Amino acid sequence: MTHDSKKITNILLVLAVTVLLFGSGYKIGQYQSTLHQTTKSGLSLFNTSSASSLGKTAAKDMDFSLFWDTWSQIEAKYVDQKKVDPKKMYYGAIKGMVAAVGDQYTFFLTPEENKQTKDDLGGKFEGIGAQLGMDAGFITVIAPLKDSPSEKAGLKAGDVITKVNGESTSGWVLPQAVAKIRGEKGTKVKLTVNRDTKELHIDIVRDTIKVESVEITLNEQKKDCGTICGDVAYLKLNQFGENTVDEWEQKVAEIKSKWDSRAIKGMVLDMRDNPGGYLESSVYLAGEFLPKGALVVRQESPSLGNKDYTVMRTGSLLDIPLVVLINKGSASAAEILAGALRDHKRAKLIGEKSFGKGSVQEAMDLKDGAGLHVTVAKWVLPKGDWINHKGIEPEVKAENKIAEGNTLTREADTQLDRAIEELLH
Repeated sequence: MTHDSKKITNILLVLAVTVLLFGSGYKIGQYQSTLHQTTKSGLSLFNTSSASSLGKTAAKDMDFSLFWDTWSQIEAKYVDQKKVDPKKMYYGAIKGMVAAVGDQYTFFLTPEENKQTKDDLGGKFEGIGAQLGMDAGFITVIAPLKDSPSEKAGLKAGDVITKVNGESTSGWVLPQAVAKIRGEKGTKVKLTVNRDTKELHIDIVRDTIKVESVEITLNEQKKDCGTICGDVAYLKLNQFGENTVDEWEQKVAEIKSKWDSRAIKGMVLDMRDNPGGYLESSVYLAGEFLPKGALVVRQESPSLGNKDYTVMRTGSLLDIPLVVLINKGSASAAEILAGALRDHKRAKLIGEKSFGKGSVQEAMDLKDGAGLHVTVAKWVLPKGDWINHKGIEPEVKAENKIAEGNTLTREADTQLDRAIEELLH
């Protein structure tokens, strides 16, 4: 799962509240600057290399006097001197610099925020259990996790978080939202959300969250169908995380055994509310259903060059009838897998239009444990579609109708019933 010795991830959430983001294994940055020291505004500054030793933009003789003038004025005149924290101002300046490129998926992480991103996909963490994303510049709930505090409190996919404990989220990036929403088990956070033009206030008590990437049911049936329909394998793929491939292999072995004995009639792959994760994982999973050599996704980048990701193995479920469920919470790596299966006519997509994230981020470690996520490429589906901000339209549209305040139950899951019906048709 490397590319030029650096971890390349297809990141949507980039930090999920309690939640899912992208994990460990990032290459530690290499620093070869000469150590210098000077003093500005009462601070000792290190590694103040001349602009000529930096990148092509910095080499244009940038005058930093405005920066230091501003710093000095804040230090001297800000009314609440307790809030003038040089470390926070330093990190804030870097965040602003990175944000200036205008890409919501390119951002700087403080050491604490960077550590959180590495903890999330490792297994357990404490928080509210909700996957977050950016949509039109707003902090948006991609999906609450199953049986999580957020789901039990009534948070829903598509909710726009406007305040956290009364503090406006305007101008926030995802790491800021995560830092405010996450917290120790037993503590409470109050979210203000917009849902269908309504403003709602939702109190959530944080808890320990344990996320499994893959869940399986081997005898799923359409409601009110009885034994005449036969059984269908149902595999729920929650994320493309650190342990996804291992969990996938175990579950697929069970499905293959049932399929070989013809104890099941097909398979539903459910990627609803899957926020994505490692690009390479989506390519590997596609190989379960597509022939060796099939194109899964094409990466296009002016800096990295173009690269085709193709199936490199012989899968176990090449001939099983397959239907894929998607919705507006299906994003990034989930869209790659769904799109590849659609383009190769290997599966029919059922549900709602997906989220629409078609970019690739490189996630790297920087000095002192800080981190940087940079958009380095876009990806396109085998037939050439770039679904960024557009999403993937399912071939069969189906929507679950859930009463306000309720959560989805199997009895109310008409999308899953429609998928089973398609398999057995």
